[in-house]
Amino acid sequence: MGEMSSESSSSSAGIDLSQFYQVFFEEAGENLDRMEQLLLELNIESADDEELNAIFRCAHSIKGGAATFGFKDVAELTHQMETLLDKLRRHELAPTSAMVDVLLQSGDALRAQLARHQGNDGDELDTTELLFNIRAMSSGEAPAVKAPPVVNVPIAAPSVLAEPVNESAARVIELRVGPLDKPEQADELVELFKEIADLGTIEPLDNGMPADGMRRFKICTTSTDSDLLDLFTFHVTREQVALLPLGPGFGFHKDAPGAPPEEAPDPGYGFFDNAPGVPVGAAETSAAPAGDVAPVAAPAAPKARAEKPAAAAEASTLRVSVEKVDQLINLVGELVITQAMLAQNSQGLDPALYQQLAAGLADLDRNTRDLQESVMSIRMIPMSMVFSRFPRMLRDLAAKLGKKVDFVTLGEATELDKGLVEKITDPLTHLVRNSCDHGIESPADRVAKGKPETGTITLSASHQGGSIVIEVRDDGRGLSREKLLKKARERGIPAPDTMSDSEVWNLIFAPGFSTADVVTDVSGRGVGMDVVKKNITALGGTVDIDSAEGYGMRVSVRLPLTLAIMDGMSVGVGEEVYILPLSSVVESFQVQGDMVKTIGGSGRVVEVRDEYMPVLELERVFDVPRFDFEHVSGIMVVVEAEGGRVALLVDELLGQQQVVVKNLEANYRKVNDVSGATIMGDGRVALILDVGSLVRKSRH
Repeated sequence: MGEMSSESSSSSAGIDLSQFYQVFFEEAGENLDRMEQLLLELNIESADDEELNAIFRCAHSIKGGAATFGFKDVAELTHQMETLLDKLRRHELAPTSAMVDVLLQSGDALRAQLARHQGNDGDELDTTELLFNIRAMSSGEAPAVKAPPVVNVPIAAPSVLAEPVNESAARVIELRVGPLDKPEQADELVELFKEIADLGTIEPLDNGMPADGMRRFKICTTSTDSDLLDLFTFHVTREQVALLPLGPGFGFHKDAPGAPPEEAPDPGYGFFDNAPGVPVGAAETSAAPAGDVAPVAAPAAPKARAEKPAAAAEASTLRVSVEKVDQLINLVGELVITQAMLAQNSQGLDPALYQQLAAGLADLDRNTRDLQESVMSIRMIPMSMVFSRFPRMLRDLAAKLGKKVDFVTLGEATELDKGLVEKITDPLTHLVRNSCDHGIESPADRVAKGKPETGTITLSASHQGGSIVIEVRDDGRGLSREKLLKKARERGIPAPDTMSDSEVWNLIFAPGFSTADVVTDVSGRGVGMDVVKKNITALGGTVDIDSAEGYGMRVSVRLPLTLAIMDGMSVGVGEEVYILPLSSVVESFQVQGDMVKTIGGSGRVVEVRDEYMPVLELERVFDVPRFDFEHVSGIMVVVEAEGGRVALLVDELLGQQQVVVKNLEANYRKVNDVSGATIMGDGRVALILDVGSLVRKSRH
């Protein structure tokens, strides 16, 4: 046996397990998400055995992988969680709310530990108190001290996050951003401080010169860390942001900010007793007698039955990197362009002479569209991936605010492009937090108003035409028209009494605007709603608000289903071709002589069914050269965006087609009133118009 162990050790030592790290981190993240969801859904009064077994399996899977790769801290924490969960599923202990809290906090700690092992900067997390409380609960005792919640943010500055913030006094801290592929991204954070006056001041500590992609800034602010992090993550990922006590040095000496992490010694693989990575007490557990209190393995047959469906599900999926999917989408986009080019060039052929060619091109058209839809569906992921992160956040926030909230989700199966999902998560998080903080009243206030003491926040998603509509609704206090007008006038924002309700509701999108009477660490600084609208508008979406004071509020976010391919209407102006997003087109009509009227000397409006709307001539907007000087544009296309309509004067309507959207800013530069470009069937480039920008232009 001794020779066999030695032989196995030498052979396993030759395996480079680092190649499997990424798979382990992805699977661990999925197991943590699954475990958190099950814990939040767990009925404490009548816990289901299968749910407890599923939670145990999640912790067991993470422990097994952590021990294999030598992540000793992760293995030790999951081992203690296993002990508690094993007693729960054997009904040796009854589940309590405190146990659920500690297990949720353990999940947060595991995320932080795994993030550190993935290479994110940060000190080792101190889980001493958490482990003590888990052991106490496992032995049937109440924890001596409630375990502190673990905040899932970069762990580089636990002391900053733990210290209470004096809301009335400014503090000076260091902001470290990176590593960034494009260090100039950090300049967007500087712009935020210029746009939001109440945020404080920021100045670079590195003279604007990044080191290893890291940027350092000095911040003087009264905002809390959570406020700053929520705001910064609109521009850079949360893992790339760290708030630290202001330190004197910056260089490449040991432990300096920006210094590359030192190579850790090889921890071993944890395949044998007493090897690095084996959790403390694992050997004792395996050798414990049957009558001991150590966890005992579940019977083999039930375990095999329970894990069989999971194995089948794993076999039906395939992990593919996002880069490969993006490359496939780009190739299909080029195929769509080539097919359109062939279809256009074949229009001059006699179908009687080229019957087989025409039939082949028709099949190519149909197969290309089917292929395009199938490939695009690969990037589409269900909204449940976004919705699943809110129950835990709302549970913690409601407890902090002393409120009772039910969270309802509708349309979780609705699919959205992965790129949009990543960018819409932060704005939705802010809207849900706003509903809980500003919308839902305290239980006492709700009872006094004749409402049930538990409020309801509903998050829904649905397809409408070529867009997806996401709604955040609550049955709280709603918006007060008088309060909003008063706040706007205090901040110097023009707010006449003649404003419509929708215009008054939109006041909350003004920079620095907040309806909170008291500044807290949750809200009140007015640093969120304007950024929410700015980011949704950048995605080609719109935000609408509807409210009834005393009954609740609804925020609707409308987004295109994908940013890669869209349905468009092509219009001609002179020799140029422009594309209008079909979802924004309302109608088109022939202009009659008396329909257009001039107002204010230069502005023009058109009357359509007793409604006047501004007229924009695309010829003048884009300075289109014209050689047929006697030609008069006679067609108007009505487009709608951001709650307004405008009539665009064009020469002709060329047709409707699917177009592959190319990023003009990345390939050329930003152009006003243009959101992108596409390649037409004849090889020419056509600009895709930014309808929202044109509507704003017509207002000014």
